[in-house]
Amino acid sequence: MKMYLVMAMRKPVFNADAVVPHKAFLDGLAAEGRLHLTGGFSDGSGGAYVLKNVADLDEAKAIVARDPLVLMDSSELTVHEWNTR
Repeated sequence: MKMYLVMAMRKPVFNADAVVPHKAFLDGLAAEGRLHLTGGFSDGSGGAYVLKNVADLDEAKAIVARDPLVLMDSSELTVHEWNTR
């Protein structure tokens, strides 16, 4: 199964108002069966989530583009196709 690792690193001017809608976004992905794992880094610098049941990297990037962290310009998100074993 292909998975996609999404790294979310907070920008220097982080908008904390993005946190609640971001969590709701992740809850929606989980309800769709597209979220494998998520969590924040203990140092507060950001976090990551893993997408599953996504057709390809382009679809993963399209999903991430709808994340409130992106829409509210709070974090820099990068998407990586992850070869797990």
